[in-house]
Amino acid sequence: MNNHCHSIGMEILTLDLMAYRCPLALLMVKRRCKHLSPTQKLVIKVSQPSAKTDIFRYLQNNGFIIDIQAETIDQLVIIVKKGH
Repeated sequence: MNNHCHSIGMEILTLDLMAYRCPLALLMVKRRCKHLSPTQKLVIKVSQPSAKTDIFRYLQNNGFIIDIQAETIDQLVIIVKKGH
């Protein structure tokens, strides 16, 4: 589902991985992030502990800007932007 934030010119995409585990969850993040443009943000929702760790580490190590929106035992919701 895509939402458009016209007031700031930012397109917000959502990747719901609540039902997925690694390595598939990480693969899906890599594929989606590879095609992010500077005017897009990606909201990632993930629940599996190993997937949360692997996804967060991948994003940090590859220069993405990460904004944690919610972090509980059951889920992690982060907003990702392409780094400069």
